[in-house]
Amino acid sequence: MRVSRIIIVLLISAWPLYYLYTHSLGAISFLLLAMFFLVLAIKEMKALKEVNKSEDKKAEPEKIGRNSR
Repeated sequence: MRVSRIIIVLLISAWPLYYLYTHSLGAISFLLLAMFFLVLAIKEMKALKEVNKSEDKKAEPEKIGRNSR
């Protein structure tokens, strides 16, 4: 997820989260934010794993045959 999308989502959700906070339901807003950032972290970890897998495939040593002289 791009940074601009993350900021837009946080700005859109700011008012409902603030409303929950003012009505002594701050734990719910904290839980929602924690779940949002957990989803972001899981997506980033999946992307990093895919990049590492592709790099591992490229880094495999090549088999070099002997010349028969």
